[in-house]
Amino acid sequence: MNVNLEHYKVFYHVAMAGGITLAAEELSISQPAVSQSLKQLESNLGTSLFVRTSKGVRLTAEGELLFSYVKRGYESILLGENKLSEMINMENGEIRIGASDMTLQFYLLPYLEKFHELYPKIKVTVTNGPTPETLRYLQEGRIDFGVVSTPIICKQDFHITKVREIGDVFVAGSKFEHLKDKKLPYKALEELPTICLEQNTSTRRYIDHYLEGKGVVLNPEFELATSEIIVQFAIRNLGVACVMKDFAKKYIESGELIELKFECEIPGRNFCVVTDQKNPASSAAKSLLNMMDQT
Repeated sequence: MNVNLEHYKVFYHVAMAGGITLAAEELSISQPAVSQSLKQLESNLGTSLFVRTSKGVRLTAEGELLFSYVKRGYESILLGENKLSEMINMENGEIRIGASDMTLQFYLLPYLEKFHELYPKIKVTVTNGPTPETLRYLQEGRIDFGVVSTPIICKQDFHITKVREIGDVFVAGSKFEHLKDKKLPYKALEELPTICLEQNTSTRRYIDHYLEGKGVVLNPEFELATSEIIVQFAIRNLGVACVMKDFAKKYIESGELIELKFECEIPGRNFCVVTDQKNPASSAAKSLLNMMDQT
């Protein structure tokens, strides 16, 4: 049975209003157009849906049955439209982001703070993980976008935007004060106790690749999950730590850590915002991305 859904809309409003005139006013169409729509619906269904009275109309038994289903369906559609409008107008919705502790703390957090002030009803979910895990979540459609650090090995259809340059350093506590003013060869790291991130991170992969080019292979005494913990281990003289410099900056300035100097600096790398062109971001996520792009 092929029934124009517009006829059910008219049917709903006539039943709710109890009359053709009021329904026509609500729908902003003429009374004859309402009457014609009802006649067409009744003809298609093969039954009378209303009894015409001096005070308007009332539903027949068949009309009551049909209305009990049409009411639920039509009001669900209206609710869906309202929710969609709220989402488009940033009154509700959700953003799903993938980020590491490093990209969250030193790039993303100020934007989230500003965004929340503007749109407090938008739910923000941040999945914390290293770059490879974030890229996998993006590919699977589990996040709207990721904020990661290079190096990046990813699908061809990812869109990658560099947003900030970062640098990596080796730092140590007071036990290694004798190294403070020396310019060391990287080979010296093989004779020192070292502390690094776990091997499944882009940072560790980058450092290992760079040092291998210098003929150096690290065998860390400690492999840890977060850079913040690495810094705490270094302060306690448990080894020479490799971290992104921002994590150690305040401790270097306070004298709790020293930055070791080498024959040449480790080349800089970048924070990047990554989106998947095959999985469009939500309206809320697009607003946040635009905010990040404008600064």
